[in-house]
Amino acid sequence: MFNSIINRSTTLVVDELKIRLIGNKDSARITAYYQKNRAYLQPWEPLRDENFFLPEGWEKRLLQLNELHKHNLAYYFVITTKDSDDIIGVINFSNLVKYPFYACHVGYSLAEAYQGKGIMHRALDVVVEWIFEEKQFHRIMAAYMPRNKRSGKVLEDLGFEKEGRAKDYLLINGKWEDHILTAKTNHNWVPPK
Repeated sequence: MFNSIINRSTTLVVDELKIRLIGNKDSARITAYYQKNRAYLQPWEPLRDENFFLPEGWEKRLLQLNELHKHNLAYYFVITTKDSDDIIGVINFSNLVKYPFYACHVGYSLAEAYQGKGIMHRALDVVVEWIFEEKQFHRIMAAYMPRNKRSGKVLEDLGFEKEGRAKDYLLINGKWEDHILTAKTNHNWVPPK
């Protein structure tokens, strides 16, 4: 189970990790995360405009994300430790659709320095539980490039099942990349009241 405060400043805690919705005051921290991990994340992400790596760009983006949070259209979480406010990873839920689908997509990244410590497994596990229980979603979809074995292992260990392979699925680092499509279903789903 998780410890959470359910509102626009949702915070989930697991072991030494804090997973919380990003806020308007996080522009410097999220900029630092992406600047520090720019080269490491580049093979796995879309090409980014230079504003993506600047505080000014994130200030604008955070205003948009805050509106999406407020209207339950997306959730952008950051991962920190209990001892520091430095962002070490992100998990985002997008393409949220309720009736009759009750499904969304999840994406994530983790700082290079924190790889291999089970952090993403624990953080993703708790936010998946949150979106199933608190937001009443029935299905979460995730896709990863076949060569990204770590991401595939995290999803498999968390119960995401492979559903197929999509050719030229996403434009990653300037090149169309095939992706393995996975999903996890909430077997305890009940209709929202």
